[in-house]
Amino acid sequence: MIVVMDKNYTSEDINQVVSYITNKNLDVNISKGKNECVIGILGDKSESNLEEIKNLKCVSKILKVKEPYKKANRLFHPEDTIVNINGNKIGGKHLGIIAGPCAVESEEQIVEIAKKVKLSGANFLRGGAFKPRTSPYSFQGLELDGLKLMEIAKQETGLSIVSELMSISYLDEFMNTVDVIQIGARNMQNYDLLKQVGKTDKPVILKRGLSSTIEEWLLSAEHIMAGGNENIILCERGIRTFETYTRNTLDLSAISVVKKYSHLPIIVDPSHGTGSSEYVESMAKAAIVAGCDGLMIEVHNNPKKALSDGQQSMTPEQFDKLMKKINILSNLNLDN
Repeated sequence: MIVVMDKNYTSEDINQVVSYITNKNLDVNISKGKNECVIGILGDKSESNLEEIKNLKCVSKILKVKEPYKKANRLFHPEDTIVNINGNKIGGKHLGIIAGPCAVESEEQIVEIAKKVKLSGANFLRGGAFKPRTSPYSFQGLELDGLKLMEIAKQETGLSIVSELMSISYLDEFMNTVDVIQIGARNMQNYDLLKQVGKTDKPVILKRGLSSTIEEWLLSAEHIMAGGNENIILCERGIRTFETYTRNTLDLSAISVVKKYSHLPIIVDPSHGTGSSEYVESMAKAAIVAGCDGLMIEVHNNPKKALSDGQQSMTPEQFDKLMKKINILSNLNLDN
């Protein structure tokens, strides 16, 4: 349930509503926008006991929330959330471009790619230090050494770094190193990991699970937000279907659905979404037109020799050409 305050509300009015709610052993989530204030009610008690809130001063109306996720719900937070990472914003009208290799392989590799994607317009560098691979015999990443190489690339370019956290045991190292923690598709429902990340204030990219519904995805975001961390960026990276011509099925409709039901920014990963560099450009452009808040694209200086996901990685030259087209599309005044 949410309480919508009248436009003439005062701080005293908010305190009165909050006191009424908390006295019933319920929690509140206050969201103030330019033109309104919304107070979300969090808890499992019957909503029928709260009807008398309508009679409190400056309460415009109360609304019942049907969805099981609350803090991630747009009703609780009508305005778009904007996540600020070292001055680079994602959400609202701010487009984030995250580019880099699937896996960090060497200092030379990651620094070279970082410099090239920055010149093309990327404002974040991605790189996997810990790699969840289907086969135990595939390259698993350089682990902590990989994070150190990402730090070197950041020092060389100034790009904020994004890397995937797979285990709570490495959380301290990630807090001290990366600018954005990525929770991968396989860990989207690793609730212990989500709760621990929720206790931090580090921005989080939460990828959609391979076979997860949008509601399940938003509930995973809710686990993080329930801990106090609301700096969350959702990432659509394709879901598993019966189709075999692509690695996954990129669900571009998720952009519109998420924007209707949630205030959290949503970016798109067309690299994992298609599994082929041949299709990355068209899906990236489609995602921009559909209204996404950013892109995550795999770029490798020599895809044929990449230790991980070379088949879906663009070359720096291909990425540069794509960015020129993305800049044109993102500057259009499209009605999304």
